[in-house]
Amino acid sequence: MTSIISNPCRLPGIFSLVLLGFATAFGTLRAEDRPLYQDASQPMEKRVEDLLGRMTLEEKISQVHGDSKFTTPAIPRLGIPVRWLTDGPQGVREDVGPYNWRSAGHTDDYATYMPSLCALGSTWNLDLATAYGNVLGQETRKRGKDIILGPIADIVRTPLCGRVYEYFGEDPFLNARMSVNYIRGVQTNDVSACVKHFAGNNQELGRAVIDMDMDARTLREIYLPPFEAAVKEAGVWTVMGAYTKFRGEHCAYSDYLINKILKGEFGFQGLVMSDWGGTYSTREAVLGGLDLEMGTLIPGTEKELPCDDYYLARPFLEGIRKGEYPVSLLDDKVRRGLRVMFATHAFDADMRKPGSLNTPAHQATAQRIAEESMVLLKNAGDALPLNVSNLTSLAVIGDNAVRRHATGLFGAGVKTMHEITPLEGIVQRAGDKVNITYSAGFSKAGATNLAERARLIEHAVAAAKQADVAVIIAGLNHSRYLDDEGWDRKDLRLPYGQDELIQQVVKANPRTIVVLIAGPAIEMDPWLAQLPAVLQAWYPGMEGGTAIARVLFGDVDPSGKLTCTYPKQLMDSPAHALGTYPGTNGTLFYKEGLLVGYRWFDAKDIEPEFPFGFGLSYTTFEYSNLKIVPGQDTNGPVVTAEFDIANTGQRAGAEVAQLYVHQEKPALSRPPKELKGFKKISLKPGEKKTVSIPLDQRAFAYYDPAKTGWVSEAGDFKILVGSSSRDIRLQDTFHLAQTTVEK
Repeated sequence: MTSIISNPCRLPGIFSLVLLGFATAFGTLRAEDRPLYQDASQPMEKRVEDLLGRMTLEEKISQVHGDSKFTTPAIPRLGIPVRWLTDGPQGVREDVGPYNWRSAGHTDDYATYMPSLCALGSTWNLDLATAYGNVLGQETRKRGKDIILGPIADIVRTPLCGRVYEYFGEDPFLNARMSVNYIRGVQTNDVSACVKHFAGNNQELGRAVIDMDMDARTLREIYLPPFEAAVKEAGVWTVMGAYTKFRGEHCAYSDYLINKILKGEFGFQGLVMSDWGGTYSTREAVLGGLDLEMGTLIPGTEKELPCDDYYLARPFLEGIRKGEYPVSLLDDKVRRGLRVMFATHAFDADMRKPGSLNTPAHQATAQRIAEESMVLLKNAGDALPLNVSNLTSLAVIGDNAVRRHATGLFGAGVKTMHEITPLEGIVQRAGDKVNITYSAGFSKAGATNLAERARLIEHAVAAAKQADVAVIIAGLNHSRYLDDEGWDRKDLRLPYGQDELIQQVVKANPRTIVVLIAGPAIEMDPWLAQLPAVLQAWYPGMEGGTAIARVLFGDVDPSGKLTCTYPKQLMDSPAHALGTYPGTNGTLFYKEGLLVGYRWFDAKDIEPEFPFGFGLSYTTFEYSNLKIVPGQDTNGPVVTAEFDIANTGQRAGAEVAQLYVHQEKPALSRPPKELKGFKKISLKPGEKKTVSIPLDQRAFAYYDPAKTGWVSEAGDFKILVGSSSRDIRLQDTFHLAQTTVEK
């Protein structure tokens, strides 16, 4: 009890001892004498209300704010346990604190380091999204945590955003589908997922102060759909508000976003929490729908307030006692938190799943996701896959060939048992058959030393000249102003002189392949035309080196597809073309409206470097026989698109079929096409399969602010099926007979 008594953020020590006695007594009661809330056979709402009615005012207040970096306090008198939160979204964070961000020094807090969410999104594989979430759920449970802070469902609006590697991509439909399956995977393990950041966290620069100016259609059609799906389809139990403001209100307690839309229209019954340091006012937080305050800072500093001084702690309690706020507001907040605890069986230890940690199955899942995520951007002359029987020597070049990335992700960092680097993976795969040499080529430490940079390039060129093939493991890392929370990139160029390195190496050895370890996107103009092959490998997790080697040597087919448009230059992207990034006088104007990502490039007829949905394969696929089949059940799809895909190459492979919808004559303007369905299928050489993609009413709808609803307008729609947003293979027209409005 020492830590409880000495911690001013928890209940007073003497009272805690009394509570412990009550908790012990509860454990000895006969089943028929136990309180209703301890009866697992009772409906959740009855249990919640029974427990809520037994709590004192002070006990209720203790449940709506943190008492350490990642906990809310136990109430032993009632058997309420400590509630543990943990960072995600790509692995359970190592333990820190409890009152600072330093490592706690534990030895039992290792976890599986999964590929980044941009990698998961690039698989376009919903089963893998479920498997990903299941790994996180099992490991969160085994680590004794109750809520994992993921997934991030935000939309990639600018490629400069420092957290794009943690985002699924630029399309709301794709983000929604991946988020739903991720959440379902997590929550089957008696753990709450926490979808974030609601809503519109699209840049790191100025995120704590920026005020978003966004019209209703843009909000509804682009930025809210992943969150709506997370609530209505996945049943997510926790939502984290964004740091940003929306129309002058902080997102975490925006009356419009939280009370009216999330809790009102979407019917969210769970817990809304702040990001760390994302609460600034008691009154606004109380009235605006915030249920749990975490990590509040002393205004104007980076130091945290004492927990009892959080806005939803003593100030809230005093406000209730003075009659400034009704107890019903507090009750609603506590009620929501209790629902999450009951949903995760926090009161039913014998029912709670045990979880598992760092299992071979988890590592295999991480490797498969890494393999399926990799996007082959270029492969002139079939430079890939490499054939060990035709190679005698291979030069591996680049700091990223030996750099490990697991611990360098701030809130998303993971303490992992191992992380196989690209060099290790290549050596393990081919080192017994091929002479492999390594040269650094570039260095983060020597980035500003031009003489050192020149020497590194010189050595890399020499290594490349002596090898049959050179593989440059290039890209970014989690340093400030690269792929890093809290900072945006300054441009889309490769750092540390890598552009020059690549150009010099390919000049020395035309058989040079570039593998990119980075989030999207990179400007490649200085060297792309000179290279035969480029592979985007993202941050591929603890088994990433093995996955990279297996793709390079053709053990698996690269089947990833881009979830973000790669512009030829930054100014081709809408937020930059329109001059709205990073905002003006504290306001971020979303002038591009619906035209985010590929929608902008299509509408403005701009040629991207690589389009949304793009990705090459070691084999070829043929599409045929598109049929539009009307739905027969009023509760089922409106139509189903059926078509065939055949593997016409010599290798087994997987293809992501993408379906886009175009409305011919909408009453309100719409993008040229919008993703409304996709399916990934694996095919053996010569194999053909029929693919079915159902389309519901929302697939044809746009949001009409005047009608405050989704309008599916009678008329003609083109159904476009292809291998990317710019590679449409099949199309047909569907006539929607009747206009409907969904509120």
